Amino acid sequence: MSLRGAKNRLTKTNRQRTLRSRFYNPSDCVNRLLFAMSKVCSITGSRVTRGSTIHRRGMAKKKGGVGRHVTKNVRREFHPNLHEHRIWVPELKKFVRIRVTARGLKTINKNGAYRALKKAGVVAG
Repeated sequence: MSLRGAKNRLTKTNRQRTLRSRFYNPSDCVNRLLFAMSKVCSITGSRVTRGSTIHRRGMAKKKGGVGRHVTKNVRREFHPNLHEHRIWVPELKKFVRIRVTARGLKTINKNGAYRALKKAGVVAG
């Protein structure tokens, strides 16, 4: 085998072709990354957490069975209760558009819009 052939196999395009399927289009990923929004609350910082659902079978002992048995653990994601909101900030005399959870809205109602947004770092000041 010649050196030229070895160099040919290690080019960037050939490496990408071996790592990805032939239907993969890199520009699709770039477009998705530009428009994908993070699932994070602007106020509380709560984000997606991972856990599992437990599949069980059998009848419970207190119902006269031999007990419940775990058959499978399935991974899942717990998403925060996020909403897009326009919040009026009187100190700035303008609306601020944020993604906030229900708990974050309660924090804004309790502490005031400007104070909550300033503490979270959404508003400079």
